[in-house]
Amino acid sequence: MWDLLNTNQGLLRIVEDGVVELLTDEAEGVKFKLTDCVDVAKDGMIYFTDASHKNSLEDFIWDFLEGRPHGRLLSYNPSTKETEVLVRDLYFANGVALSPDQNYVIFCETFMKRCRKYYLQGEKKGSIENFIDNLPGSPDNIRYDGEGHYWIAIPMGTSAILDLALRYPFIRKGLAIVEKYIVSRPFKEKNSGVLAVNLEGEPTAHYFDPDLSLITSGIYLSPKVFLARSL
Repeated sequence: MWDLLNTNQGLLRIVEDGVVELLTDEAEGVKFKLTDCVDVAKDGMIYFTDASHKNSLEDFIWDFLEGRPHGRLLSYNPSTKETEVLVRDLYFANGVALSPDQNYVIFCETFMKRCRKYYLQGEKKGSIENFIDNLPGSPDNIRYDGEGHYWIAIPMGTSAILDLALRYPFIRKGLAIVEKYIVSRPFKEKNSGVLAVNLEGEPTAHYFDPDLSLITSGIYLSPKVFLARSL
């Protein structure tokens, strides 16, 4: 049995005979538009992100150009079949990874170039802290390797024009005009790769290449680092 996400359909489950079951496709009366990443806790609870409840995968760039937070971190309880919004108003919620002790879940905000953690239990239950920010690019998936490190995929490295666009709405407006009326964008995805951080969110390794683009996932399986690329 596998739990997975379809960006357009929602949270799905594939059982042994290959039958696909829809677990959930909305929360608080709001349909998912771009379900993104998922991780499953030891107790069976499923944690996942809806990158945007407004724009689909084909139009995701408009989440950035509008500069508005449409993303959410959610949980799904297979026993009660309840879907709960844990964190709302996120700037393109992306990768999800549970901590080894299951005390918190880490999630990435692509357009803010950061990963944060949401506490699931203990005195800090329900609170949010930064795990790592000022990343060398926009994060996508995050994976734990079982050996004390998280691997954060960076599909696009830092770009001066995008950094300025984050700060100044008039630049985003200009980019929106280009996006709408001109086929070619004024920026290209490059300097893609993967960043390794320890359990405290401190970088330990950074593998990238100026000619790489759209690396969306990475993991260390001794003795190699494996990367996955979006087409």
